[in-house]
Formats: sequence, C-alpha cells, structure tokens
Amino acid sequence: MTPPHPRTRSVPEKRYRPEIEGLRALACVLVVVYHVWLGRISGGVDVFFFLTGFLITGQLFRAGQRGRIDVRALWGRTITRLFPAALTVLLVVIAAAALVLPQARWFATVREVVAATLYLENWQLAANSADYFARHSDASVVQHFWSLSIQGQFYLVWPLLVAALAYAARGHLRTALTGTLLVLTAASLAYSVWLTAANQPLAYFSALTRIWEFALGGLLALVIDAVTLPRALRIALGWLGVAGLVACGLVLQVGTVFPGFAALWPVASAAFVLLAGATGSPAGADRLLTARPLTWLGRLSFPLYLWHWPVLVLYLVYRGRTEVGPLGGAFVIALSLALAVATHHLVETPVRRSQLAVRGAYRFAVLAMIPVLAAAGAWQIAGLARSGTPAAGGPDHPGALARTPGFVYRGAADVAPVPSPVELPGDWAWIDDCTESPRGSELLVCATTPDGPPEKTLVIVGDSHPTQFIAALEPVAQRRNWQLVVMSRGGCPFSTESEIDPDDQACREWNAAAADEILDLRPDAVFTTATRDVRAGLTERTPPGFVAQWRKIEAAGIPVLAVRDNPRYDYAPSECVELRGADAPECNPPRADFYADEPPWLFLDDVPPNVSFLDFSDYYCDEAVCPPVIGNVLVYLDDNHVGATYLGTMDTIVEQAIDDALGPPDPEPPAPA
Repeated sequence: MTPPHPRTRSVPEKRYRPEIEGLRALACVLVVVYHVWLGRISGGVDVFFFLTGFLITGQLFRAGQRGRIDVRALWGRTITRLFPAALTVLLVVIAAAALVLPQARWFATVREVVAATLYLENWQLAANSADYFARHSDASVVQHFWSLSIQGQFYLVWPLLVAALAYAARGHLRTALTGTLLVLTAASLAYSVWLTAANQPLAYFSALTRIWEFALGGLLALVIDAVTLPRALRIALGWLGVAGLVACGLVLQVGTVFPGFAALWPVASAAFVLLAGATGSPAGADRLLTARPLTWLGRLSFPLYLWHWPVLVLYLVYRGRTEVGPLGGAFVIALSLALAVATHHLVETPVRRSQLAVRGAYRFAVLAMIPVLAAAGAWQIAGLARSGTPAAGGPDHPGALARTPGFVYRGAADVAPVPSPVELPGDWAWIDDCTESPRGSELLVCATTPDGPPEKTLVIVGDSHPTQFIAALEPVAQRRNWQLVVMSRGGCPFSTESEIDPDDQACREWNAAAADEILDLRPDAVFTTATRDVRAGLTERTPPGFVAQWRKIEAAGIPVLAVRDNPRYDYAPSECVELRGADAPECNPPRADFYADEPPWLFLDDVPPNVSFLDFSDYYCDEAVCPPVIGNVLVYLDDNHVGATYLGTMDTIVEQAIDDALGPPDPEPPAPA
C-alpha cells in the first residue's frame, strides 16, 4: 500500500525541512566542487535564492494570515542568522589578503569588503563590470558575497511587501500575494532574459534579474499543499531534480548564459525535489537528501559557502597558480570545511543563543560591523602610505628611453620601479572632456582643448590599447598645439567586425558610427591598432576587418597610423615582479614566443597606401625577453595593458615615429627683421 503524501496546510516548510537541508547541502557541495576542481559555475546559488523565497514567503504568509507581520523581529532574526559568519569571514579575509594579495589589488579589495559588509557587493561588481568567470587567481576574494548581498536585499524588501499586501488585502492575502508573485515572476524573468542578452555581466549581478527566483519559491510555498502526486511520479521527480542540479553546471555554460532562461534549469530542479517531498520509499531521492552526511552539511552550508572562495583565491595567489589540481583542490575543500565547522560551533551557535542576539540584534549588527569596517579602513590607509611614488621620466626612472640607442643610465642604484604597486590599477590614460555623438551607438567623442586653432587633429580610435597611447601623445599635442580626439570602446578594436566577440552587434554598430564620425571630422590622421592577439605561440594577426576600415578611411584621403599591439599574458607581469622579483625567469618570457621576426601585415597584399605602421615592439621587449620593468618603470598595469606611466616615457619616441610616417612639421617662418 502506498503511504499517503503527508499534507498539512499550516507549516509546509517545517515538513520539508529535512529535504530543504539536504537540497541546500547538495547545492553548496556542487558550488564548492565546481568552483574548486572544475573552474565552473554550478547554478547552486539559484537554488539558494529559490529556497529562501520558499521559506520566507511561507513564514510571512502565515504571519499575515494570523493578522500581524512583525517585520522588525524578522529582520532581527535575519541579522543573527547572517551576520556572525559573514562578518567573521570578512574580518579574517582582510588579514589574510593583506599578507597574500599583491598590492595592486589592495584598494579594489577594500572597496569590495566594504560593499560586502553593507550587502551591496552585487552592485559593486556590476559597477566594476566584473567578469565573474575569469581565472579564479585574478578574482576578488569576496566577490562570492554578491549572492549574499542579493539575499540581504531580499530580506529587507520582502517583509515590507508582504506586510503591505496583508494590510491592503484585508482577509484576501493568499489571492493578493499569489497575483503579486505571478507578476513579479513574469516581469523579472522577462527582464532577466533581455538583460542577459544585452549585458550578461550586469544581468548576473543585478538583484532585479533574480527576483523571479525568490518569487517562484514563494509561489510554490503557497500552492504546494494543494498538489497531490502519485508516489511513483514523486520518486521520479525527486531523482530528476537531483540529476538536474548535478548536470546543470556540466551541460550549460553558466558563465555566459545565466541568468536568463537558463536559470530555470536549477530552479526547476529544486522545485521538483520539493514537490517530491518525503516519498517513504528506499528508492526515493529524499533518502539521499535526508541522509545524515547531507543533513550535517546542510547545517554547515552557509559558512562553507562563505569560506571556500577566499580560501581558493588566496591559495592560487600564494602558490602562483591558475588551477589548483586534484591535491590542491582537496586541500582547499578540507580547509574550507574545517573553517566552516569552527565558524558554526564557535561563532554562529554561541551568537544565536546569546542574549545580545535575542534582545539586541541591531546593536549586535553595529558592534560586529565596526571591526570589519575599521580593519578595511586601516588597510586603505596602509595602501595610501605606499603610494605617491616619484614621477617617471627623470634620471632614476627613464622608462622606455632606456631602450633607445646609445642610452646610458645615470640614475641612482637600487631604485624601486614606478608606479608603486598600489597605484597600478589607476594607471590608465583618458581625456575627460567627452560628448555623446548624435549618431548614437554609445559613441562618445572626447577631445583635448588646444591653444587656438589646432595645427593638426589626430583621432585615436579603437579599444583600450590605442587609447592608452594618450599618455604618449598628449605631451606631443601640447608641444605642437595638436588636438587629440578619442573614440574608445573597451573590447572593441577598430574594425568592420566585432573581433573579440563575433556576436557583439553593439561593437559592430559602434565601429560603423566611429568610422562615419571620422569621415565627417576629416582629421589629419587616425591612430589605431595594426594587430591583435600578441600572445605566446605567435598568434599575432592583422584581421581583415582592420584593413577594411583603413580602406574606408583611405577613400577620404586620411592617413592611418597603425600601431603594432603589445604582448598579452596569462598573468600580470607587474604582480609577478612583486611576488617573484623583476629578474625572475617566470616574469621575463622569451620575445620569440610573442613576436615573429616579420610582422603579419607584411604578408597582406591589400593594405591601402594611406597606412603607415608603427612598430614599438622593441620598447616592450629587448632582443631576448619581454621584461616587466624597463628603465625602472613597470611596463604593464595588468595582464595586457601597457601602463600610462610607461607610455608617458615614450612621448618623444612616438613623436619621432609619427614624423617619420607623416613628415616633419612645417618649419616656423623666420621672425621679421
């Protein structure tokens, strides 16, 4: 005889608590294992959101049915549940990261620690346009707090929403809440699908694209008691949900398609498990989910999630690796689990049982946040104390001039390179005076202000690589009264195609608008990139789309100055200097790995005659290697951008190259007698 599926309309989440704990544990295990060993995203965070919506909506609905939703008390319980472990992890991470992380990452980490403390990390990452799916060794040590931040924002807003509905509905809360959740689910999912296609990194971190996951969990909490399914179907649903969770991160490229429609996969899998419930069958998935190991892990899932990411990132940075390997991964997981156990027993449990947590949750929140914010402030001050290094270009820091023929170093011995590591992340070149082009396509036109009518107008167009040459060209423009006009879009070289992402239609449209803007402006020359993908393995090439744009410019009689690209690395050379020293072989790869003896444009037969090629590869590399420090100046600010400080020492070098390409400036007329 098939045992009945137990149903009580009073407290559904209590009845499902064992399955929920097991489901939460399974999702956490998948998150940790996929992050550490596979370098992938599992979709487990979406399960956390769904379960949170299921639990909290059910609690609020029952409280509303009884006539009173105590929002303040719910917030207090949330504080005692979330703050102890989260703030403990943040405090320890500050101390560990200050010892392990390169100084170039200090200020960014301080900002993110503060954002995580205030439950705003998701918006901080969105503002930074962070790539959550980049190499883990390059990632922020607290970027996983984005999901906790979204949950914190949910806990803040959701009780107010349900309380307002309970007040307005006057006895019809179920109908009002169901309708509201349906609208929120549809609107948020539609927005998530649209934004994922338009701007996937922003969609990933936005709370607005995740509301539907909480709302769908809430809808299930409202209707699950009305659903009665045959036992065989519930057994099948349970295993389908478990299998779906395990397979999600393996089958889907979560890093490029989430959230959007793809997030329905893990959310639906979790819903299947809850609909299956307690089957009472030894063949049911609930037997696995309610087993003692998973139940134990369920209690540890929150601190385990918090610890695994900083342990992983700091381990990779300390070991100088991009992958952990099997043994390293086992160590990371074991250490994370040990820290989670200690946090649960020594921090979470005592705080929850204390009188301070019961009667003074808000005071506890303030008292707990103060040490974290104070430590972050002290770290910021320590970083500022290491900034303010001497300017490049003098005898001690000649930079690129050290690569000019006949150069003799006349500076002091044992001089530290500039800029200081903490200043490197800000070593960008830019012009602030910008206006939006009437052509649209997100085209900004930025320009310097010459002294009267300019002698020449030079357009710098393309992605961030030619834009960095502002640092070298601006001194030339000031000396010669030129005007620099900059049209720049990150990750979008000046081409007729989208070279980095073939599906980036916005980049293609931007390039078309930039070309039309140049043709209308008719500058004296256009400065852009000649090659791309200068990586180990001699992958440098001149794409046909580059040549097509040059030909379009040639039709207007405008010269093109096409500059050979700099090397791109799978590590940050300046961080390598800090961790291993400027002379370490790991920081000085062979030049022959990046540059062939002959540049790729020599093998093209369709280069228009208006193009002059500028090859500065000798200023990035010497005859044998590509050093990270030249003339006591750090060459790179990250793994592929030449720093503005170093390019600023190339002004006379670039000036001479332009004169060789375009001809020297007209001589000034003699002064009257």
